[in-house]
Amino acid sequence: MRLDKFLKVSRLIKRRSVANEISDMGRVFINGNPSKPAKQIKEGDIIEIEYATRTLKAKILKVPLGAVPIQQAQDLYEIIE
Repeated sequence: MRLDKFLKVSRLIKRRSVANEISDMGRVFINGNPSKPAKQIKEGDIIEIEYATRTLKAKILKVPLGAVPIQQAQDLYEIIE
């Protein structure tokens, strides 16, 4: 699954277009490396997202095949910091 789609499906970022923008700005890192929106992610990867006032670090637990209900979105990742 693409990084931008995962961010939207997991509800870490509300809209895919916003996920694209911040990835292009170099504010999303996978395993410590800046990532583009099309980067393929896998289970076990560590995502860091630099928001305006804070940084979120999460470990990917599951990569879904499609849409996920809101109640199950938090099962896709684990917050580290």
